[in-house]
Amino acid sequence: MALFFILLSKIIPLYLNIAIGYLLTKYLKVRRDIVAFLLVYILGPAVIFFATLSIKIDLQIAFLPIIVFLFGSFIAFFVLIKHNKKWKDSSINTLAFTCGTGNTGYFGIPLAMILLEPHVVNIFIFVTLASLLYENTTGFFITAKAAFSAKQSILKILRLPLVYAFILGLILNINGFELPQKVIPYFENLKWIYGILGMMMLGMGLKGFNLEEDFDKKYIKIAYFYKFFVWPVFMLLIIFLDKNVFMYLNNDIYDVLFMISIVPLAGNTVTLAILLKSKPEKASFTVLLSNLVSVVYIPLTLSIYQGL
Repeated sequence: MALFFILLSKIIPLYLNIAIGYLLTKYLKVRRDIVAFLLVYILGPAVIFFATLSIKIDLQIAFLPIIVFLFGSFIAFFVLIKHNKKWKDSSINTLAFTCGTGNTGYFGIPLAMILLEPHVVNIFIFVTLASLLYENTTGFFITAKAAFSAKQSILKILRLPLVYAFILGLILNINGFELPQKVIPYFENLKWIYGILGMMMLGMGLKGFNLEEDFDKKYIKIAYFYKFFVWPVFMLLIIFLDKNVFMYLNNDIYDVLFMISIVPLAGNTVTLAILLKSKPEKASFTVLLSNLVSVVYIPLTLSIYQGL
């Protein structure tokens, strides 16, 4: 019960940002496509570049983003193929995208800071790079297919600066490059801006929401099944196999794997849906509702995990 109220007190400011985003778009006519552009093309690359430089990478740490990226990509293509005939519009594309990732950045990092030790939080932040890479490669491709051909989608991916920011950061990290101390606070502030605008984007995506058209029970049911059941079960299986067979990872990494699996749906579902005009209202409502569900879901699953 104590954990529930701690989470609730920390999450409330996130929902205030969502409300502010909605009000800015509805009443002050702030263009949500401009904010989405800033998140994907400017702030996202800067944040991932800084994070890649800020952690000591070893084989255990490297395993985490690889498994998260590969599993997310598998889930996305599986959902796209399995449920392709259930919608005649671009809903299936945003659904496949959101099933393959989670809100590891805007929601997950604050959650990790509440529940994990500081050195484990740094590991968690590094793993969020896998979600960002998924969202800007596999996820972008799947979402873009709603409006573009496969060739056009791939060309759009190659234009995304986030991929190159990660590669550059990784190369500099391996070669021992360190950022000057004077610029580190600047990048730290960018992380906060990225998180605030990301949550505001959920509210911006609700502009034009129509309950009859955008409250899709089938869409929500499938998204929540994969995010709230398939993801944690898969990570628990990885943890079980490693503890009893491979014995390669450690308890800190187990905690990060499980934490990654229980965050709500990704806010960038809305960002990409807006950029690509792929049912942003439906995506925004589904993502927002998943954040509300998580107020109860996360303490419950963490209690079960600790009991195991």
